[in-house]
Amino acid sequence: MFTGIIENLAKVAKLEKNEGNLELYMESELASEMKIDQSVAHNGVCLTVVEIFGDRTYRVTAIDETLQKTNLNDLREGALVNLERCMSMGDRFDGHIVQGHVDQVGICEAVEEHDGSWTYTFSYDPSQGNVTVEKGSITVNGTSLTVVNSQEGKFSVAIIPYTYEHTVFHTLEVGHRVNLEFDVIGKYVARMLKGYTA
Repeated sequence: MFTGIIENLAKVAKLEKNEGNLELYMESELASEMKIDQSVAHNGVCLTVVEIFGDRTYRVTAIDETLQKTNLNDLREGALVNLERCMSMGDRFDGHIVQGHVDQVGICEAVEEHDGSWTYTFSYDPSQGNVTVEKGSITVNGTSLTVVNSQEGKFSVAIIPYTYEHTVFHTLEVGHRVNLEFDVIGKYVARMLKGYTA
């Protein structure tokens, strides 16, 4: 379980194909605090730490199913990735309930700067049944955000300078693919309502 509050950025040190899997070697100052079998969200994708090298590098594995449903195949050596370790009991809950299970990939359609803040607009395939609501929660590349403009298959979020600088948002450009995890409560409500209308 995660909150969508990004702790740090990691850099992709090396990518290695292993049959249908992708081995990701990541560099981060958090590596010294990690342990084998720990769950860590990488751009919102929950991956298990399988190997640690010294104080700064560790390895995680993404299986084929994960690669098909996320943007992890888009990563290249040197790319930055949002990192969040799983919640600890008793901590403050600053974001929203995030499972680390990406629902689908979205596309960055627009980036607008507004004198100290930014608005990002993303599109997604609405046929998969996911929805957003204004002032509701959305997770973009693992970052917990509030929807400011919700339409069918499209939404916008507002980004403050701190989030822009301390997450991968400063690297996002129009056309980039992002991992989307929709609000878990909204997904359950949508599923229940679909049962009544089917």
